Amino acid sequence: KAEARNGFEKLVRALARIGLAIEVRNGENCSLLVFVKAASDKRLNDAVYRSRVKDWLYGVRAAQPDRETQDVLTSQPLKDAERLRIVYHMISASREEGGAGITPQHGEWKNVESIFPLHDHAFNKEWIKKWSTMTYLKVEDLDDIRNRFGEKIAYYFAFTQSYFTFLLFPAAFGFSCWVLLGYFSSTYAIVNGLWGVVFVEYWKRQEVDLGVRWGVKGVSAIQQKRREFQHEKEVKDPITGETVQIFPATTRLSRQLLQIPFALIASLALGTVIATCFGIEIFLSEIYNGPFKSILVFIPTLLLTGLIPTLSTILTDFASRLTEYENYETIDSYESAMTQKIFVLNFITSYLPIFLTAFVYVPFGSFIVPYLDIFQLTARPFAENEKQLTTPKTGFVINPARLRKQVIYFTVTAQIVNFAMETIVPMVKRRGFHKYQEMKTERAAKKGGATTNAAKHDSPEEADFLARVRSEAELSVYDVTGDLREMVVQFGYLALFSVVWPLTACSFLVNNWVELRSDAIKICVEMQRPTPQRADSIGPWLDSLGFLAWLGSITTAALTYLFSNDGLGPDGTPADIKGWALLLTIFFSEHMYLLVRLGIRLAISKIDSPGLQQERAERFLVRKRYLQEFMGADAVDLPPPMDSEKITRASLEEDARLGSLRNSTPSDHFWSRQRSWEESAEVGAHLIEQMAPKESKKQQ
Repeated sequence: KAEARNGFEKLVRALARIGLAIEVRNGENCSLLVFVKAASDKRLNDAVYRSRVKDWLYGVRAAQPDRETQDVLTSQPLKDAERLRIVYHMISASREEGGAGITPQHGEWKNVESIFPLHDHAFNKEWIKKWSTMTYLKVEDLDDIRNRFGEKIAYYFAFTQSYFTFLLFPAAFGFSCWVLLGYFSSTYAIVNGLWGVVFVEYWKRQEVDLGVRWGVKGVSAIQQKRREFQHEKEVKDPITGETVQIFPATTRLSRQLLQIPFALIASLALGTVIATCFGIEIFLSEIYNGPFKSILVFIPTLLLTGLIPTLSTILTDFASRLTEYENYETIDSYESAMTQKIFVLNFITSYLPIFLTAFVYVPFGSFIVPYLDIFQLTARPFAENEKQLTTPKTGFVINPARLRKQVIYFTVTAQIVNFAMETIVPMVKRRGFHKYQEMKTERAAKKGGATTNAAKHDSPEEADFLARVRSEAELSVYDVTGDLREMVVQFGYLALFSVVWPLTACSFLVNNWVELRSDAIKICVEMQRPTPQRADSIGPWLDSLGFLAWLGSITTAALTYLFSNDGLGPDGTPADIKGWALLLTIFFSEHMYLLVRLGIRLAISKIDSPGLQQERAERFLVRKRYLQEFMGADAVDLPPPMDSEKITRASLEEDARLGSLRNSTPSDHFWSRQRSWEESAEVGAHLIEQMAPKESKKQQ
């Protein structure tokens, strides 16, 4: 108790020191709920002003904020996301940066469970109701998300909405090709490849436009240091004179090279499991001909369901440790490195089964099948005789529809299962847990034992509010990276394998319409309210999109060539595959992709956009503002006319006499001949009149 009391007192002191008002209430499971807000409007306004000045210094804002704090808030009112982000920064920032330095579950704050803002249930209810009746989201709807949840989450919804809009074309075109051209259409392959390039390049421009619209373009330049960063030495910056913590780039590079064996180990571990289950599936579905076949074919699915998540968890933990070992200085660089490793794992688990079917089973099935005897153990207890387990040495016919069925599973069935696991299962688990807690409390009360009812001492006017807060405290933390990963993996199926089944985009179109709304419900109901974070892009996932679009140009060309014979493929033997023709097809497709991408980038760079127009307007207003401040409001006007006498011979002689009386230079004589801009205009007009030809004078 003494330790808990001292730790809590230390927490309250740290919060009060940075100007936060504090209220404490009882929480579930022997915990405390600590409520904070800015102690005064002035304290919050000062923090907002410092944040906006910092943005201006880093080039995020075009104009310097007004020197008066209240004018800053008047010209650009404070949104919920900015207010919550700044308060969170006050709590979590280091003491050197003016914060309390509170990091949940870390170091001296290990007893702090989490820091999260409370949901605005009125907005959430209106948001879900509005979105459930809308077919298409407008940019104003994205602005609402940004104002409530921050730019990072708003970028996810903007990306998913843009992706959904772009899917309309491949869905309609794919359906037409499915009806008229069938599978493995070269026409569909070309159009789908072009679509992928256009979408990726369009989204890059869209990111810039949204960054300007939301005032976060270039915000990634404001880096937050990681507390876990371990420096090797400290040196004095020759320019600023500040002491800088240094970790040698060569040391980090040597550690980053460990990513190569990590990728190999992950590929070997996951690939072995997937390939083994793949072989068992072929043996049970296409070779075994005994009892319980319809049930035994689910063995590979059960194995994958149990082994792949376990292996992925182990490898993800290893990837996290490796990223920690690489010792990145900033949070953004750490998250980027971690995302790249996660993408490798997702790539293997998501696409390897289809790669095995398309490029191993179909071309080399007749060579592989005779060696599948090793999987007899899976069916031997149920076989009636040895013949039912014997693999044919010759005459094995592959199933050309297997690849298409597999693609349909990953693009339809797996999407439905993922939706259920992501939305429905957590809801059922949460309600089941609450029911279990209620039953446990009732059982303890009946036995006369002590109950841990946190609401026992709540005042009536606070009871409903505190019950809601306790419920939110038990919710999971929302991670937008998981939803972004899901969309990128889905795009990969479309770019890599949709030529196998042209209706892929139709499935994704329906799925993403539901996904947008289910994610909104998930954030509002199933998760704690996310702490708003700023971003100016979807981060390293953009590079993953580009990689998948490029790889799609290769796989699509290879599949189109291999299955060009009415979709039957090589029929289990590579005899009909001409290596030079396959390589030439891939080479031509990839280089055409690179050329088209270059052309589309150039074309998009020439097209104006609302974001670029707004950026130019802001820069113009900044230049105009500074010009008027430092040179006066009428700096661009003509000087007032001079009240001077008419130029005569006497006045010229007087000027010459005065000039001879003082020590004047030839330059002074030159600049004193015409006293004002009016005189210069008269002299110029006289000279023009003298130089004009006589004929033109007659014509006039």
